[in-house]
Amino acid sequence: MTDVIVVGGGPTGLMLAGELRLAGVGVLVLERLTEPTSQSRGRGLHARSVEVMDQRGLLGRFRAQSETFQVGGLFGGIMKPWPDRLDTAHPYGLATPQAITERLLGAWARELGAEIRRGQEVVALSQDSEGVTVGLADGTDLRSRWVVGCDGGRSTVRKLLGVGFPGEPATVETLLGDMEATEDPATIAAVVEEVRKTQLRFGLSPDVDGQKGLYRVIVPADGVSEDRAAPTLAEFQQQLRAVAGTDFGVHSPRWLSRFGDATRQAERYRVGRVLLAGDAAHIHPPAGGQGLNLGVQDAFNLGWKLAAEVHGWAPDGLLDSYHAERHPVGARVLETTRAAMTLLGTGPGATALRELFSRLMDFEEVNRHITGMITAVDIRYDLGEDHDLLGRRLRDVKLKQGRLYEHTHEARGLLLDQTGRLSVQGWADRVDHVVDVSEELDVPAVLLRPDGHVAWVGESQEDLLAHLPKWFGDVMAPGIPPSAPHSPSR
Repeated sequence: MTDVIVVGGGPTGLMLAGELRLAGVGVLVLERLTEPTSQSRGRGLHARSVEVMDQRGLLGRFRAQSETFQVGGLFGGIMKPWPDRLDTAHPYGLATPQAITERLLGAWARELGAEIRRGQEVVALSQDSEGVTVGLADGTDLRSRWVVGCDGGRSTVRKLLGVGFPGEPATVETLLGDMEATEDPATIAAVVEEVRKTQLRFGLSPDVDGQKGLYRVIVPADGVSEDRAAPTLAEFQQQLRAVAGTDFGVHSPRWLSRFGDATRQAERYRVGRVLLAGDAAHIHPPAGGQGLNLGVQDAFNLGWKLAAEVHGWAPDGLLDSYHAERHPVGARVLETTRAAMTLLGTGPGATALRELFSRLMDFEEVNRHITGMITAVDIRYDLGEDHDLLGRRLRDVKLKQGRLYEHTHEARGLLLDQTGRLSVQGWADRVDHVVDVSEELDVPAVLLRPDGHVAWVGESQEDLLAHLPKWFGDVMAPGIPPSAPHSPSR
């Protein structure tokens, strides 16, 4: 029996596998596809996901494979300059194709000891008080203590659990694919610029993934399909002629797909020993590029909590806090993408609304609010109102020696102690104690969860001892020596 089976080897599943392995949890990833996908539907990481990668020491790998971008808003086709004073030390996004994200996260998970098996399709699921039995299409049964479904919007795990997936059906569909074109690039650019004055669900972006002559093509479909089957090249050509008056001589497609504007969310993210994350828990239109990021951040929230449960020190309610914290975040993304799709409409009402939003976003505060929402740097979990920092993730503040995120690579709790008088004795197997100071932090000390969110602010040892058990369980077993406070040179 392994500790956790992760169903689905996309960005969400691979991020979760790495998080679990950092905590020493046995992980088996089951992926239905026999080969890594070359389809890069997700095209980048927003600022919060950039922070996540930095927190785990992965940012250098991603930056070496990506271009940075700074576009504020990204809301309903409205792009504004990057706002000032956004609460992050990483005020940018990374244009990272999904295929590269999966490759980098997969390599990291394997380095940490995760086992990833391809060509493994899950068809059955049952659970009891001791674990979960997973049935594969080849007749094999596997056994684990926990299962997490990260297997996409048509999640088999979710269906086998019988979890409701309420929401709104698609009203429009859009064709998406990568292909070559014979038309002159200057002509393509001129036509796209003209068409996008009235139709924002249209575009031909050149040199996809650095491949000269390859275009990412997006064009409205003719209605909503019943079976969601992949479109044909002929369908692309027809719709391009209908919308732009030319098909640009598109040919030699690498992959073709369609997506709708349906928004649905799982009623529950946990049923017993089985949990859901990523698109298995929520689907929405790709407006604003939030889907991949939302899934990675689901995994970042879940990983340490599930690891605590596996190791037996999780306090009551810790694992259920995954649903309590992430379900509202998913619901907000569904709301914002619905609004964004309305703004992308072609009717006079949508046009007027888009012009109004564009004027509003010229106000710095509005632009900062929208950008913080899309990039997820403004997320605050409900951990109380005693201090404004509570529930927020702490940005990468500079310390006297180094910076904060250099101490978060191991996915443990962290007490950043500017007083030098506090102690985590009794929890040193789960919480690191860093004594250092930062000019950017005007509080005596903060206790961070492994996902970087602030769980306590103060300077009283007694008060700290009252809060440590809430997130890190009971004191460690006798005989395990506590670690001493350490400096960034650790």
